[in-house]
Amino acid sequence: MKGKLTLIPTPIDDESPLCSIAKDILLKAFENEEILLVEELKANRRRWIHHGLPREAIEKFVLYNEHTRDKLKHDLINDLNKGKNIYLLSDCGLPAFCDPGQELVDLCHKNKIKVSSTPFSNSIALAVALSGFPHQRFIFEGFITNKKELRQKEIKRISNSKEVSIVMDTPYRLKKLLEEFKETLGKREVFVGIDLNHKTEELHRGNISDILSHIKEFKREFILILGPK
Repeated sequence: MKGKLTLIPTPIDDESPLCSIAKDILLKAFENEEILLVEELKANRRRWIHHGLPREAIEKFVLYNEHTRDKLKHDLINDLNKGKNIYLLSDCGLPAFCDPGQELVDLCHKNKIKVSSTPFSNSIALAVALSGFPHQRFIFEGFITNKKELRQKEIKRISNSKEVSIVMDTPYRLKKLLEEFKETLGKREVFVGIDLNHKTEELHRGNISDILSHIKEFKREFILILGPK
């Protein structure tokens, strides 16, 4: 049974408390001797202690950043494939959003390894991080119009863009939107994040035909991200 990569968002300031769910998960990860990845030792040591987490864990931190990722990422995928769980923290904020964690998330999707996150309040940034797509630049398209002629033009325009694009729509149009993009995207990869941070969360990445075959219940909150062309 494969392990799971969990993103652990942390406060962007030095004073706010860590989310209680994230704290409980990190405590269990330490007790179970699972892998804790941090971006920079000094900053994460200070914040770890501030959040009241056990000092003994610090010596087991694994540095994962722009200097170490190429050396570590394939070994980490092997660990995940063998059933080890991995927890990724950046210096602060959301891991894998405009930081080296993106490549690890990308490899997880390519190896059919589950990715998730502890609670984060911005669904758009969270979806981008969980997608694993390179996103040094991306376009937020917002909600697609429901006016038929304009909608078709919007979908065609977005499909022709080479940029990573974020698209939203109402829950009852998830299936319709995927089917519409299916006509224009071909086998271009997309990511669909459904019910983010809920117990019913589903993350799907691949071509739309495959994704449509895996979703059983369509009337749900979602964010659609088109991968780079």
